[in-house]
Amino acid sequence: MNRITLGNFELTIVSDGTYYLDGGAFFGVVPKPMWSTKATPDDQNRLDAGLNSLLIRTGDKNILVETGIGNKLPEKMAQIYKQPAQLLDNLHGAGLAPEDIDIVINTHLHFDHCGWNTVRRGDGFAPTFPKAKYYVQRGEWEHGRRQLERDAVSYMSPNYDPLLQTGQMELLDGDREIVPGVSVKVFRGHTAHMQAVIVEGRADGSGGGNKTACYISDLIPTSAHLDLTWVMAFDLYPLDTIESKKKYYARAIPERWLTVFTHDHNTPWGHVEKNEKGRLILGSV
Repeated sequence: MNRITLGNFELTIVSDGTYYLDGGAFFGVVPKPMWSTKATPDDQNRLDAGLNSLLIRTGDKNILVETGIGNKLPEKMAQIYKQPAQLLDNLHGAGLAPEDIDIVINTHLHFDHCGWNTVRRGDGFAPTFPKAKYYVQRGEWEHGRRQLERDAVSYMSPNYDPLLQTGQMELLDGDREIVPGVSVKVFRGHTAHMQAVIVEGRADGSGGGNKTACYISDLIPTSAHLDLTWVMAFDLYPLDTIESKKKYYARAIPERWLTVFTHDHNTPWGHVEKNEKGRLILGSV
């Protein structure tokens, strides 16, 4: 299990397993001879993509960023994508039960990012994390409820509407500090209101200094998507994705932020750098 200390915080990657994504959709207009040098598809052109959640231990709060696919997919979708449903087992491996989670942050509401928000309970749905406060952007929820032709399949209301009904989910209107040192910032591109989660760990007296990590979500889904123009076909606003990447790199590179990748099963995090030719590469942690 990938774990690192960031100032006064402890960060752990907690996976829901891997699922299938079409290689062409994952890399958009990038030609297959280029992207296949970084990711190897199967005979159906599918890639095994990670479902990385981030557990943040602050000392008095346990914060979970994203909740994977969960276990509620319709049968047809489960056949297409797979439904590994490993998050709760891996959370247990990190020493926590669902009741131990205080805060859940969803970067957006696509089914592969919020599936474990809820579980089936009889004829209805109940919070998987019964004591947690959940956070997402209001504009993201409003977009999902419109069920537009372009992306209706990505939004499954049982993953979030029951939490609004119980008052456990708070809809945010822009950037916000959730607890001291943990904040969200909107990066338009994949959706209009997708938010990244920024963790600013304070120096703990051991000489390590202040450090910053960012769960960048689907703005940069894997370490193979570092290039500004390597944009997913799933992105609703691809030109905005490029501009948001520029904005992110303007701080993340010189300040040496740890970038956390939501869909990279093999390389869940690293430091984005520029090599001697000015190309974006991933440095070691």
